[in-house]
Amino acid sequence: MTPNNPFTRRQFLIRTGRISLGLGAAAVLPGFLAACGDDDDEQGAAATATAVPTGVSPATAITPAEAQEQATVLVGDVVDFRLLNEEGWTWPGGWVTMRLHAAAFNGQPVYFVRTDSSDEAFAGTEKLVYVPKLAGAIDAGKHGEIYLVEGGVADQLPVVSTAPDQLDFTPLLRVNRVFWSGEAQLLESAADIEAASASGALAVDATEIIVNYPFVKWSVGELPVDTQFEAALSGGPLAAPLDLDAMTATFKLHQCYPESYYIITDTSAAAMTGMMNVAAAPEADGLVAAGATEPIYVFGNGIPGFAAMGFQPSVFASKAGEPAWSPMWEHVTCVWADESAAQLLASRQEVAAMEEAGELQLFPGTPDTNGQSFVVNCPAPILAPNTFSA
Repeated sequence: MTPNNPFTRRQFLIRTGRISLGLGAAAVLPGFLAACGDDDDEQGAAATATAVPTGVSPATAITPAEAQEQATVLVGDVVDFRLLNEEGWTWPGGWVTMRLHAAAFNGQPVYFVRTDSSDEAFAGTEKLVYVPKLAGAIDAGKHGEIYLVEGGVADQLPVVSTAPDQLDFTPLLRVNRVFWSGEAQLLESAADIEAASASGALAVDATEIIVNYPFVKWSVGELPVDTQFEAALSGGPLAAPLDLDAMTATFKLHQCYPESYYIITDTSAAAMTGMMNVAAAPEADGLVAAGATEPIYVFGNGIPGFAAMGFQPSVFASKAGEPAWSPMWEHVTCVWADESAAQLLASRQEVAAMEEAGELQLFPGTPDTNGQSFVVNCPAPILAPNTFSA
């Protein structure tokens, strides 16, 4: 299925106009992934000027400027984005600015971005990416709750049942619609809603809609800002400080095959959040068994690049917006038997062929996680041709 209401970069600029952008606790980590996280600084700094890896002729790859012209916006909350260097920008994946949304959690404000929905009609109305697989979170019970209050008081925010500082946190939330039957009052927590419902003052309609609303700021923390732009996971996923006046968040963009440009927000691997610089989402751990994920093939050696482990872009079976796509990525590490013989792989079929030939070994999670995979939330608000080449 094609994404809801996609539009090209040119159409996007005509509709919205351009905006200026001023860029501005320790975990026990598996050794393999930790070694590939922040140690790519020299490689990253050397290649950022051209957005093409060292040793690759820019003439052999589509340029970021060409990709920019062919880009498609998938998420209606995208305010602006760039896939090419300008105004001092040095990260080869680009950046994307998205609208922030506020909610209440236990009396405190939290902030999130909206990216995906399991329901086609809701995705179309809200201009989100339609991801049928996210519905698996319902049967598995691996979701939180978001309550959308109809006819509430003037300053009523949506209410959420969890946040990144909670052991049950997941960015996947079931949509509940709340209707007052009595005089409306301010609701600031799920407990407030449960109490009012029990008294008959309001009714709650629990839908079957699951949304992916990655949290960016909560009562005791927020996603960090990368000020160096030297490696995928170093510093943090944000490219600039949050703007709570304009209610926007600007993320680094990363590219994977095929043609999907994504952001990184949270992971089920709580022990890895310190190195990955994202939020911990422990409840997402059950999403693989729930069928809500798709494997992402991340290279642990081979051709140098700017993916999470410092090598070529990762490979997914389908592009964002297609029915098989899920932003909840089941992490699989690909390791070349002979790194000197590594070649650029750009499809799941190519990965499978190299594995069958014995050239490539696949590890659920990483080689250090003993066959245990983990989930990383990587929504893709932009489609565009891949610019990497080897």
